[in-house]
Amino acid sequence: MKTRQIERKRLVPHTVDGVTELVLDTEYIDVPEPPRDWDQLVRAAVTIGAVVLVTASLVWTTASIGDLLASVTLPVVAYAAAVAFDASWIMCMGVEWLLRYDPNRAKAAQRAGKWALAVSMAAVFAHGHAAGEWAIGVVGALVSGLAKGGWSMAMRVHARPLDPRTQQWVEARRAKVDGQLAMIPIRRDLQRGEHLIEAERQALTAESGSGGSADRPVPSGSSVDRKGLTTKDAVRIAWDSNIRDRDAVLHDAAQRLGRPVSPDSVDRYLRDLKRGA
Repeated sequence: MKTRQIERKRLVPHTVDGVTELVLDTEYIDVPEPPRDWDQLVRAAVTIGAVVLVTASLVWTTASIGDLLASVTLPVVAYAAAVAFDASWIMCMGVEWLLRYDPNRAKAAQRAGKWALAVSMAAVFAHGHAAGEWAIGVVGALVSGLAKGGWSMAMRVHARPLDPRTQQWVEARRAKVDGQLAMIPIRRDLQRGEHLIEAERQALTAESGSGGSADRPVPSGSSVDRKGLTTKDAVRIAWDSNIRDRDAVLHDAAQRLGRPVSPDSVDRYLRDLKRGA
């Protein structure tokens, strides 16, 4: 069994002239050396090889298609456009990797990657055919195919397939989290719209004078102590302020509480106030 030497330091008591102090002691011990992880080495080699293939394909395709397009446009523009051919299916592979635990969504990236690869290979073959070297066109087109195949194999090496039940669990959890994430911009957009409506209402009220504000006063929520204030209290305050319109009560109560209020609760409290009036 192979061993390797490691260094360990510890505090030990050391006495000089009857005085004991803790000093740092260094010792070297032999421990068994773990066996070489050949699987990890091969996995790393496959990944590096796939990256090399994709890089070579990108360079070759860009040079080939760029030379083809340079005959009808500026070389700088031609080579810049040529990058898009291999970059398209490379980007699709990146999306496929990110969605590896969501196979239903990854299918679209897989189909798009195959079409992008076909277009790229056809363009490289067209360059060879235009140059009168169809054999070179075929061989050059296969470079992109081999690169995508190599990267697909590397992705399979790193893949961790899920059983059907675990896949359903992941999809259910992801759906809940995605729904919560989707509600963030939705709530922000709704709040922005409410602020715009309120700003428009205040602007129109200021332009029309005080005639509209007497029937529907809109007190500022910032001057109200919201601590301990309930929805029922906010509705009663609006009622005492001669606000009878349901939408106006909803708006006034929301401003006083600093948060949206339940329309059902407001309706119930309004019915109680109307019966007691």
